[in-house]
Amino acid sequence: MSALTGRNIRMPPPRLIPPLEPLPPPEKHRRRYAFVRGVVAGAADLDPAAVLTATVAGATFGYSVGWVVLLSIPVLWSVFSVSARIGRDSRKGLVELVRAQYGRKMALTLAAGVFAVNFVMIIGDLVAVSDALAIVTDQWRAFFLVSLAFVVWYMLIVGNARKSMERLGLLSLFLIAYVVAACYTVHSPLRVARAILLPHIEATAAYSMAVIAVFGSLLTPDVIIWQTSSKRDVPRGPEPSHDTESHAGTFVATLVSLSAIVVAASYHVSDQSLMTTRSASQSLAFLGSAGPLLFALGIFGSGMVALPLLAASLSFSISEAIGWESGLNKEVWEARYFYLAISSILVVSVVISLFGVNTVQLLYWSQLGAGALVVPILGFLLLLGHERDVVRSFNSPLDDFFLFFAFVAMLIANAFFVWTEWIVPRL
Repeated sequence: MSALTGRNIRMPPPRLIPPLEPLPPPEKHRRRYAFVRGVVAGAADLDPAAVLTATVAGATFGYSVGWVVLLSIPVLWSVFSVSARIGRDSRKGLVELVRAQYGRKMALTLAAGVFAVNFVMIIGDLVAVSDALAIVTDQWRAFFLVSLAFVVWYMLIVGNARKSMERLGLLSLFLIAYVVAACYTVHSPLRVARAILLPHIEATAAYSMAVIAVFGSLLTPDVIIWQTSSKRDVPRGPEPSHDTESHAGTFVATLVSLSAIVVAASYHVSDQSLMTTRSASQSLAFLGSAGPLLFALGIFGSGMVALPLLAASLSFSISEAIGWESGLNKEVWEARYFYLAISSILVVSVVISLFGVNTVQLLYWSQLGAGALVVPILGFLLLLGHERDVVRSFNSPLDDFFLFFAFVAMLIANAFFVWTEWIVPRL
């Protein structure tokens, strides 16, 4: 054609068609995946501290502490919803927000409380997971301490912590064996329901301690710190599957905790200080030799999710209170003090664990501390949820009701414990 017309015709360059992007999964598939992920997360949220605390409380007071678990369900929904929204909207962690809104001294005080509780829980969970491996392998538990700490360190600093925690969390589903055990041991469901819904409440320091510990085991400060700090990097926007995941996780966590109390109520202990991880595994003895094995696998799975979360949330609270760069998505040289804190925490925890500790008692008392520390944290969630420069939308009236109810109830329970345990004996 160009020869006939005598003109040079420039052909247009070929148009490049970009590859088609995969369509996002339908909403029903996202919700189904969120439900499954929530079930795994709920079982994993019951770390060794929560399982052993429920076992001690049930063995000591029977069904009369089960109402605490039921009352925790709406509170957990509200706390998880509010803390996640605060983290997404503000792009800051909880301790960092407390420092910005209420001063450095308040943030350092909160961080000190989180440090005390989380550090004890790290030691206890580390020993509990080692005990679980000792049950399976029939080896000395000290043999596993260093290896476990190294795996946690590798997950947080070198590997992908989130993916590793999700995969290891699958093992925690073995704790659902407690639900089967509860169905097996209960011969009169109506009698159990009556004992839980119309409990015999004792006006003693030991009973108030059990109430605080059970509530603290379900709503530990590390979970709230993690919820807020880990949501800083989540893109803003609606998350229709978030409620499905949190509701499913809460349901599984409370169901397993209540089942552990019901199972433990079948055998009473006169001295809870004599309980060990191995004796707690006997609560599933009706399954034969598979019972302790399922218990050990569940403790291992939940512990390997809890330990990275505890170490990271503890390092988050220290870094945010002081003003260090923090975040698991940052390179080591960008947040070197944050990662140095994680490494130091794990090393010191292993050294202390080698001296031999009573795992059950250590974790039980750590949950008592968690139940005390959750009071100011609930107060901060109430206040921060209505700060215009923190959140884009305020707390709902229902969230405020449950947060305020839990705040007042736990404040009264802690005050009663202090009065009966420490003040009255000295009068």
